[in-house]
Amino acid sequence: MYRSDGKVPEAEIKQRIDRLQSQLGDAGADAALIVQKADLYYFSGTVQDAHLYIPREGKPLLMARKALERAAAESSVGDIVPLKSARQIPEILKRNAYPTPKTLGMELDVLSANLYLDYQRIFDGSVILDVSRFIRLTRMIKSPYEIGILREAGRKADELYAGIPSMIREGIPEVELAGLVEARARKLGHQGTVRMRLWGSEMFFGHLMAGPSAAVPSFLASPTGGEGTGPAVGQSAGFRPVGRNEPIMVDYPFVYQGYISDQTRIFAVGAISDEWLRAQEAMIEIQSLIQKAARPGASVGELYDMAVARAAELGYADHFMGAGPGRVRFIGHGTGLELDEYPFIAKGRKTPIAEGMCIALEPKLIFPGKGVVGTENTHIVTPDGLMPLTTFNEGIVRVD
Repeated sequence: MYRSDGKVPEAEIKQRIDRLQSQLGDAGADAALIVQKADLYYFSGTVQDAHLYIPREGKPLLMARKALERAAAESSVGDIVPLKSARQIPEILKRNAYPTPKTLGMELDVLSANLYLDYQRIFDGSVILDVSRFIRLTRMIKSPYEIGILREAGRKADELYAGIPSMIREGIPEVELAGLVEARARKLGHQGTVRMRLWGSEMFFGHLMAGPSAAVPSFLASPTGGEGTGPAVGQSAGFRPVGRNEPIMVDYPFVYQGYISDQTRIFAVGAISDEWLRAQEAMIEIQSLIQKAARPGASVGELYDMAVARAAELGYADHFMGAGPGRVRFIGHGTGLELDEYPFIAKGRKTPIAEGMCIALEPKLIFPGKGVVGTENTHIVTPDGLMPLTTFNEGIVRVD
């Protein structure tokens, strides 16, 4: 299971590589060359500057440029060799008795066009294919080792949220409150970086906004945005002071040893209206509905439709998961080493729920000019449905 030194066990790495190798044939690839940081860590146990070559059959080869000694200490891949330039890779493969691949799989969903063209020149006798979908499917089902780390991330997230009420006071600027929360998260072991796969997506810790600020839309594929500190970031906490009797939304993933537990809670200074309380309870009800329905075999698209239908029945159709053109068409997403992993609980998706998936459900209501309420918890799929890893009070937590 999970080891405190943080090194991914050799058996875990081997199991992951074996699973990808079993899919390379379906992908039409003779081998895969892994370069993206989250994927590199998943399959090798290190994020040092390296290329991981995984043939369809046989042992993988890790070629490390910077820092070789650290990569060798961190990785459980058996064969690790130095690399000065990517141009050397074909010769290194030849020296280590790997046949030249006719088809080479790469992560074309995240690889830049310039890098793709470089690799085409380096492997001029090979056809480069996209194997990103197969990599993401391999990563979608979490092992007991990964679930152990995710449980700890969830526990630390609850510990973080339990300390937030003592930091909140009327008049504190959102960005100052965010700094206090982030400092506590770091003390608890948050790694700082929140990895996202979607091109152009970026986020610093998460979203923390109060009242109308929380309902300001942004570019991010999220139901919430926030004013931010200016147009250069365009999301999350800004300089607006926290007021009384308004919802304060804290949507901060906790990232521990690479793995992300996503969580949202609502706080308020002083009393808050029955309208907000009813809206919050409605989102908790929808979450409970999906938690029970998301058993192995259920369609993610049908779960999405179920949530949207219930939101309409409760009178929140115009505000569920956004308002107007800013509405997103999902109610949940996979999480793991990245915040936007498979599966997506989204409109029209047909992926069946499977045991071992890690899913963050985030039913939220956005009221432009007023604020945001809702909840979010990270879950592991069990035979009986979703088991939450985050359990801190889901009601609106009043701070007097």
